Amino acid sequence: MQLIWLRSDLRLHDNTALSAAAARGPTVAVYLLSPEQWHEHDDAPCKVDFWLRNLDDLSRSLGELNIPLLIRKAPRWEQAPQVLLKLCRELQVDVVHANEEYGVNETNRDDAVAQALDDAGITFYRYLDQLLFQPGSVLTKTGSYFKVYSQFRKVCYNRLHGSTPKRVAAPTRQASLKISSDKIPAKVDGFTPPSDELRALWPAGEAEAQRRLETFADAQIDYYLSERDFPAKPGTSQLSPYLAAGVISPRQCLHAALQSNQGEFESGKVGAVTWINELLWREFYKHILVGYPRVSRHRAFRPETEAVPWRDAPEDLAAWKEARTGLPIIDAAMRQLLETGWMHNRLRMVVAMFLTKNLLIDWREGERFFMQHLIDGDLAANNGGWQWSSSTGTDSQPYFRIFNPLSQSEKFDSEGLFIKHWLPQLSALDKKDVHNPANAGGLFGVADYPPPIVNLSTSRQRALAAFKNLPSRQEAVDSHE
Repeated sequence: MQLIWLRSDLRLHDNTALSAAAARGPTVAVYLLSPEQWHEHDDAPCKVDFWLRNLDDLSRSLGELNIPLLIRKAPRWEQAPQVLLKLCRELQVDVVHANEEYGVNETNRDDAVAQALDDAGITFYRYLDQLLFQPGSVLTKTGSYFKVYSQFRKVCYNRLHGSTPKRVAAPTRQASLKISSDKIPAKVDGFTPPSDELRALWPAGEAEAQRRLETFADAQIDYYLSERDFPAKPGTSQLSPYLAAGVISPRQCLHAALQSNQGEFESGKVGAVTWINELLWREFYKHILVGYPRVSRHRAFRPETEAVPWRDAPEDLAAWKEARTGLPIIDAAMRQLLETGWMHNRLRMVVAMFLTKNLLIDWREGERFFMQHLIDGDLAANNGGWQWSSSTGTDSQPYFRIFNPLSQSEKFDSEGLFIKHWLPQLSALDKKDVHNPANAGGLFGVADYPPPIVNLSTSRQRALAAFKNLPSRQEAVDSHE
């Protein structure tokens, strides 16, 4: 008997471990509920709900192939080896199959499972699936992991020209095993289900993920470069939750982009090329997670930035979290996050830079808050984005390049459509004043909107001074060794 251990790969098609298991013989699937671990990892309630809804859809798809999906509880990952071993003995499983996951805790869990199964004479196979390239296979000439995205991308392009990763076939129907699938729970204790409105924005299932991919690749991808930075436009694919949960694979995304661009990576449609580059950014941050495990442990990628004198400013932090900073583009973006479980990518950078530069609050506060609310929360991408914005990470913004929220707002939401959607109390303002209501005086409609909590100019100077006086990189490395 084969056991496929599902994790962040909740799909039937192009699922490497599932296809490998089914090709070897009769297969059963299992998913572990680990609420204590999820809490520790700051997984958002809306994301846990999304997992459950996708599991429910996948259970039906697997059922049509006579592959039962079982649910087991391992509140913490330390319990996974015993839980899986017990199941293997009950079902007389010879081989367990799983797709690789990345991060220190994930690796430790999988190594412990491998050891426990091996001690019991059960084989554990792990597969490359949620990435295009195996971490450790894209290295510099000196054999180290890349720290600069553009250099990483160049090597990836060379690899892709030589061989595009192939999709794998879905399993075929197997004979009935007389094992019933378990009912997928509607909720998990400790994770409050989100609103029906939020759920409706993110329907579960592979069919929905494929529909979004096809719609994007057929129509929107041509405009991706020109429209992706404008939050009031539907310029992005809206696929990130499906990629994070593994409801769709990066290979499927890559092939769809290539198909829309006559097989080209670096030429042809600039929208398709730009989107492929975004897939490679996702790849890059996963490789960073493996190559530099300190980022899994809440440490800055650049050791010298551990010395930044971050402010302890609970009132400012609360205002940022609660969308009442008095800067409309920041507050509108935070309202979008709180109500939809998602934030437009340009705005993720804007609000992150505002928190870490203008408020000089530790990037880890923002990283954690995002994970607690994002339906597409992913450790590698979220950490990478926050460290990029705060100038503590790989390939990050130079500390002196600080986004001005007002100019960002005027440039990317010039008509104020996004702001007015999320902050209706500002709807009476014209397209000039809506970006900075403080300049509008006592106009009607601004009375219930707070003044800015910080002066952008003086706070910028404060951030520049804080970063300018850091120790050198070598001094920081020496002190951390």
